[in-house]
Amino acid sequence: MNETAKKDSASREAIVTFMNDLKFAVRSFSRSKGLAITVVLTLALGIGANAAIFSLVRGVLLRPLVNRDEDRLIYIQQSAPGISPGEVPFSVPEIQDLRASVKTLSSFGEFSTVGFTMIGLGEPREVRAGVVDGSYFDVVGLHPVLGRLIGPQDDGPKAAGVVVLTYRFWSTTCKSDPSVIGKTLRLGSGFGDRSATIIGVLEPSIPYPADTELIANIVTSPHHLSATMQNGRVHRMTELFGHLAPGATLDQARAELRTAYGAMIKDHADAYSPQAHFQIDAKLLREQITSGARTVLLVLLAASGLVFIIACSNVANLILARSVRREGELAIRAALGASAGALRRTLLAESLILCVAGAALGVISARPLLAVLARYASRFSVRALELTVDSSMLWVGALLAVIAAVLLAYVPHLPTANASQTPGLTNGGVRITGSTSRRLRVFAITQIAASFMLLAGASMLLKTLLSIQAAQTGLDTRHVLAINVPAMSHGKTPEQVVDFYKESMRRIEALPGVSRTAFGIVVPWRDAGIFGPGFQFSGDGHVRAPGEEDPRAQLRTISPGFFAALGVPIIAGRDFNQLDGKNNKDPVVIVSQSLAQRMFPNQDPLNRHIYWTDPVMKFVPISTVPHRIIGVTADIDDDHVVPGPTITVYNPFEEGPMFGGRLFIHSSANPYSLVTPVTRIIRDMSAEQPVERAATLEDIRAEVLTPDRLNTVVFGVFAAVALAIALVGVAGVLAFSVSARTREFGIRLALGSQPRHLLTGVVVEGAVMAAAGVVAGAVSGYALARLAGSYFQDMRMPSAAPVVASALVLLAAAVVASALPAARAARINVIEALRSE
Repeated sequence: MNETAKKDSASREAIVTFMNDLKFAVRSFSRSKGLAITVVLTLALGIGANAAIFSLVRGVLLRPLVNRDEDRLIYIQQSAPGISPGEVPFSVPEIQDLRASVKTLSSFGEFSTVGFTMIGLGEPREVRAGVVDGSYFDVVGLHPVLGRLIGPQDDGPKAAGVVVLTYRFWSTTCKSDPSVIGKTLRLGSGFGDRSATIIGVLEPSIPYPADTELIANIVTSPHHLSATMQNGRVHRMTELFGHLAPGATLDQARAELRTAYGAMIKDHADAYSPQAHFQIDAKLLREQITSGARTVLLVLLAASGLVFIIACSNVANLILARSVRREGELAIRAALGASAGALRRTLLAESLILCVAGAALGVISARPLLAVLARYASRFSVRALELTVDSSMLWVGALLAVIAAVLLAYVPHLPTANASQTPGLTNGGVRITGSTSRRLRVFAITQIAASFMLLAGASMLLKTLLSIQAAQTGLDTRHVLAINVPAMSHGKTPEQVVDFYKESMRRIEALPGVSRTAFGIVVPWRDAGIFGPGFQFSGDGHVRAPGEEDPRAQLRTISPGFFAALGVPIIAGRDFNQLDGKNNKDPVVIVSQSLAQRMFPNQDPLNRHIYWTDPVMKFVPISTVPHRIIGVTADIDDDHVVPGPTITVYNPFEEGPMFGGRLFIHSSANPYSLVTPVTRIIRDMSAEQPVERAATLEDIRAEVLTPDRLNTVVFGVFAAVALAIALVGVAGVLAFSVSARTREFGIRLALGSQPRHLLTGVVVEGAVMAAAGVVAGAVSGYALARLAGSYFQDMRMPSAAPVVASALVLLAAAVVASALPAARAARINVIEALRSE
């Protein structure tokens, strides 16, 4: 027989042998169904969670974009960390300088986010739109599914207004109606109205930098065509994309951008505040899109990994306990000539059956779990909305099953063929060797350590959420209804726009249950950050220190009664009245308490003057003449759910500016009962007026807190599952220990030991294991947090309270889990115990 035939014969023999091992394993588990079911369910939990979360991570972080040449597509970032934590858009002059200087980028695409009121597609509505130049779609590499996209022919002030609908807006609002192509819309903004024709529908893609309903060309936004927009270097409102030139790398483009940017700052020093620390950077678009979800998803993946470790440790304990009970059987097989390899192969066959069954059940359960997790992750990345189940879930499940099977096959200690060294041949009782006992405890401690890390993380999130929810906002959130009623300037003078709001508020206040109605331009928390870091200002007697810049304040336009409607007290002076704002010779403002204390410390701020000094004011319709302070109000932090000191200036709405348009209705009745009559009143006054997004301030704040609440719930569920598995493991180890020490306990009782001493001893044994697990978890968690902190800047260590609380919960739960096997030890019958051997 040649060598190849011998190898083939050996392979067939090995396959037949392994198949026999599998059959033997099936028969073996048929006699211990409870163990098999427990192991399969435990593994299904660990494998299913990991398969679902890996699919989520792959879909959001790793899956390619639909954009053509995505590996050449970059997002260009401008930032000013000294005045704003986020990114700062570009101005038109800045973009023009970069276009002229940077050669490593073959083309640039511009995108501005604009709020329009849209007339022409069903009900009047507010829409969030992107305003783009003619090269944008070519740069970002997107295609239409219907019609065409905006191109170079749509640039210039004389071009016709055109609009492209995003796929989601077309498929939901327009019901995928192809006849929308060619329809004419009227798009209104605070700077005027324009008509635009729908020319196409964009393919499904990631909406970045903003989730928009439609994308229009520049001519649809009158402000974009104004001289202030075209010439104002500090008038920044455009996001910038670029396409790498052939042969250019991202590092080369980044270096050239920084060189050109440095020259811009040198040539226009007045537009770049030294205090702001202006910077420029560039990232691949995919990296930029996924940055918001990366930390959350990787932490979630780590949490699921801990659950897998806990599940495998628990199953290892069960398998190890079973192998101790089977010691006699394995010893006999070894004595009859079975090699260590044959015995290990038998164990591998058994663990494969359990792990494959667990993986199959886990993958099946992972599908609905992925759907739930996708809705959760969509709060952090819109990519999660387009997730689909693919083959990755299958091979992740298979890989985890193989890892678990090999681990479980090598957990038990094999007996030798020497009968004299094998207690199982000479005695039918259950004996735990020192090695086996140590393994059982190591696996139990591993479970507790992993559970502690999850529990501490979930406790930290819960503590943070509770502190946020308990923070006092200073507003009457429960009784105030906020409604978006955007300013409609089409065919109206500014005075007529103000009169429209006055009349609508007068009619609404006549409704039963309405105590006060007011106008504002920002809904607290929902419109957070809409005006960026604020505008520089100064006041009477304010002297800047050397190198210091003027402070910044937020600007808000409000009607008389605004503070009363929101339940905010006026600390000094008075509210606006109907005459304020009409006297140009004595313009007036109300300021926040923090502004008054900063600008006029230990002085009376009333009748003092403040004025805007920000260079951007020459590009926007806001008066820079001194305004007299007539009132001081308590701070209203409408940007942060945990309020802090706020520097705010309030203008009377007769003076403006009239951006946005929100009505605030205070009611002692159910605020939502007012939505229908209020909508009817406003629509009777103007059939084209959008009336949208009615909600109480309490519900708006709750909506803003949803990501924090979801984080707490998701990680809390992981921690609860991990804790339950770990405690079952501890109880199992102790129960097995008690059953193996039955004779010992009988002798101790016969010699006069009290049952309570046995009970205390078993409980202490469980508490010691829990304490060891807590220590191991604390050390491992600290090391992991330090390691993660070097990669994720927003990663922070938990405070002492969640850590201590988690440790106490685990210790208490371990004591409770130890109670049942401890009670069993205390109830042992002395005679039966002595006969057990």
